[in-house]
Amino acid sequence: MSGQANSSVTINLDGTNKSLTLPLLAGSIGPAVADIRKLYGNLGIFTYDPGYGETASCESKITYIDGDQGVLLYRGYPIEELAEHATFIEVAYLLLNGNLPNRAELAEFDQGVRRHTMLHEQLRRFFEGFRRDAHPMAVLCGVVGALSAFYHDSLDITNPEHRRISAFRLIAKVPTITAWAYKYAIGQPFVYPNNDLSYAENFLYMMNAVPAEPFKGSPVLSRAMDRILTLHADHEQNASTSTVRLAGSTGANPFACIAAGIASLWGPAHGGANEAVLKMLGEIGTVKAIPDFIARVKDRNSNVRLMGFGHRVYKNYDPRAKIMQRTCHEVLDELGIEDDPLLDLATELERIALQDDYFVSHKLYPNVDFYSGIILKAMGFPTSMFTALFAVARTVGWVSQWKEMIEDPLQRIGRPRQLYTGPLLRHYQPLEQRV
Repeated sequence: MSGQANSSVTINLDGTNKSLTLPLLAGSIGPAVADIRKLYGNLGIFTYDPGYGETASCESKITYIDGDQGVLLYRGYPIEELAEHATFIEVAYLLLNGNLPNRAELAEFDQGVRRHTMLHEQLRRFFEGFRRDAHPMAVLCGVVGALSAFYHDSLDITNPEHRRISAFRLIAKVPTITAWAYKYAIGQPFVYPNNDLSYAENFLYMMNAVPAEPFKGSPVLSRAMDRILTLHADHEQNASTSTVRLAGSTGANPFACIAAGIASLWGPAHGGANEAVLKMLGEIGTVKAIPDFIARVKDRNSNVRLMGFGHRVYKNYDPRAKIMQRTCHEVLDELGIEDDPLLDLATELERIALQDDYFVSHKLYPNVDFYSGIILKAMGFPTSMFTALFAVARTVGWVSQWKEMIEDPLQRIGRPRQLYTGPLLRHYQPLEQRV
C-alpha cells in the first residue's frame, strides 16, 4: 500500500485493558483512512458499516471525488477539461494506463479498439434466444457473460497480454452488443460496425442505420454522445464498480466480472436514475404544477421524491450536471427542437429547487441524471436503452478498476464480515417432537 502513515488513532476497548493503535494512511488527496486490518486479531471486534459508506475497500489511483466541493478527477484531470477537450478514446486510454496518450499511443490504442468491434458470428444466435420484448440489460448481461465462451485465448488473468486483449475486446464489443440488442427489440437487421468511424459515431451508426438507405451522421450529436460517454466512464467505488472488483477478487474472468457489473448497474437506484427523471417530469406535466409537486416532495408523509437531485457522494452541484445541461441545449438546437416542454419543465424545476431553503439545506443539487435523459430522448433512444448506454460508457471504468485490482499485490478475495443477530445455538428435533 502506497499510502503513508503520518498519524494514528487509538481504540480503547471498554471493560478490558485492551487497546490498539491504528495507523492513519494518507492518500495523495482526500481524507485519511484508518488501517483496521489488525482490529479483529488484536481486539476481537469488527466494524459495522452498512453500505460501506465510511469504509475504503481498496487503494486506487484512477478516480477521485470530493463530494463537498463538487470535484471529479480522472487520474488527476478535472472532468470538465476532459469533457470539453478530450475524446472518449483518449479518456479510455487515460483510465486504463494512467496518462493521456501522445499522438502515436493514441493511434495505436484507437486501432486496437477498432480491431475488436466485430462479434463472433455465432453470437448472433444468442439474441434469437431472447424474447423481442426482453429488457436490453437482460440481453447485455447474457451476451457479455457469454463472451468468455468464445475468447479462450485471453482468460488468463495473470497474463498482462491477456488482460490487454480482454480490455480491448470489452471496450470495443459492448457498444456492438448494445446496438444489436436494440435492433433485435425493434425488429431491424443488425448493423455491423464501421471502423472508419469514431467510437461515438460508430455506436450511433449501429443504433440508427438501416440497409435500405444511407446513414447521415451529425457531428454535433456524435460529439454529444462522446461527451456523455466521457462523463459516465468512471465514478470511483460505486455499486457496480465494487461488484466488478468483488467478482474479480475471486479470479473470475473479465467477461464474467463485467457482466456482474452490468447486473448491478441495472438497479433503478444506480443506473436507472435518468429514466426515473423523465417519468417524474411526465408526472408533473406542466410548469404550473411545479409548486404543488415541490410541496409534496417536502411533505414527510408523502412518498413523492425529487429525482435527479442529490447524490450519495456529492453534497454540492455535480460537476457533470453543468456539462450535461450545456450539451442538452446543443443537442436540441441541432435537432431543431426550439420549444421542448421537458427541458422547459426541467429548467424551471431546477431554478425553483435551487432557491428553496429546504433543498439547499439538504444539499440536494442537480446530478448528471437530471439532464441526460432529456438528451437521450431527444436523440431517439427509448428509455429502456438508457441504462444500457450507461453500461457502454462505464465498461472502460470497470475494466480499468478490474485491471488495477488484479495488478495490486495486496489484492485478496473480498469477504465482508457481518453483525449476526439470528438465533443462538439450537439442536435438531425429530419432526414428531416439533410444536
